[in-house]
Amino acid sequence: LVMLPHLGSATRQTREGMGFRVLQNLTEYFQGKTPQDKVA
Repeated sequence: LVMLPHLGSATRQTREGMGFRVLQNLTEYFQGKTPQDKVA
């Protein structure tokens, strides 16, 4: 499950940017790296 906060209140560009950040973080995680936006 991937959560994208505040999707309803964001512009299209912001929603897309947040979505790409999630993909980047997941890619880093599965490569064994520490994601840039790690949530503890």
